[in-house]
Amino acid sequence: MANKPLHPCAYIGCQALTREKYCKRHQERPKELRASAYRRGYTSRWSKESRAFLALHPWCAECARHGKTVPAELVDHIRPHKGDIGLFWNRSNWQALCWSCHSSKTAREDGGFGNPLPHP
Repeated sequence: MANKPLHPCAYIGCQALTREKYCKRHQERPKELRASAYRRGYTSRWSKESRAFLALHPWCAECARHGKTVPAELVDHIRPHKGDIGLFWNRSNWQALCWSCHSSKTAREDGGFGNPLPHP
């Protein structure tokens, strides 16, 4: 049986070559468990409140800072709430963003796409 070709590890930011999905380093790493979206507060109430917020703030706040007018698609927590329910529901901590801006912001904050993880 022929060997599978080498490809980069599927762990975000890792460029190690492997024949498996993950390199040895990331295969052995314990999976970080994350609560479900519902358990993190993204309930039907959040869906209703975020739709109402978008109706009042229809443009992406980040794009607007760069002089662009792009429709907002979701509500972002400016400062990550990390389970703090008060911060989660604090509307002054909400901003309307397009998918692109939200994805970039999340990657910067969470260390995705090879970005360094922020220090606590």
